[in-house]
Amino acid sequence: MELFLYSFEFESSQGKTLIFADPHLGFEPFRGINVRSRFERKLAEFVISEDPDLVIILGDIKEDLGLREYTRRVLLEFFRMLRDYRIIITKGNHDGRIEEVTKKFDNVSVVEYYLLDEALFLHGHRSLPNVEFKRAFLGHIHPTAIISLKGVKRKVKCFVKAGNFVILPTINPFFEGMDIREGIKLVPFLKDVRSVDLLIPPSIHIEGYSI
Repeated sequence: MELFLYSFEFESSQGKTLIFADPHLGFEPFRGINVRSRFERKLAEFVISEDPDLVIILGDIKEDLGLREYTRRVLLEFFRMLRDYRIIITKGNHDGRIEEVTKKFDNVSVVEYYLLDEALFLHGHRSLPNVEFKRAFLGHIHPTAIISLKGVKRKVKCFVKAGNFVILPTINPFFEGMDIREGIKLVPFLKDVRSVDLLIPPSIHIEGYSI
């Protein structure tokens, strides 16, 4: 699974910083999947392979809106594997009661938003916080776009740039995503945007995609 395609890595004042969005761990029973994907382990192994100084997860770390025992077990395994890494979670709409798990791990913080080097990190389901920033990164809407590749129309995951805002696709390879034309309406501070730029991994760049 090429998880690196749907994450973003950069150097910050905190060192090597890895960000990704919407893993929705423990999704299987909530999506009618009877086979364990063990995605939590694969995602943790990916983080370890990147060896960042800081990990920022842009919300919806879990699928369960509450915290069933199955979800708790999945999260505990994930965080145990990453005890050696500093993790910031910007709380998403699926992250109810997440603190009941993260309080067991001193390296994990759950916040509504996070500011780093004039960049704002948040999930994207609520209004903007009253803070100053130069750019912002969010998730929430699992953006996809319909594009034509060699004459065949395909629905593909994409990064979306709308002014100073960058929306990351879900890092979960089992989730396809939502058409950006519909999804962007679910972000309160971007719902009036009419044109965006798309980056489709690994190398397709589309400017002025009308929504």
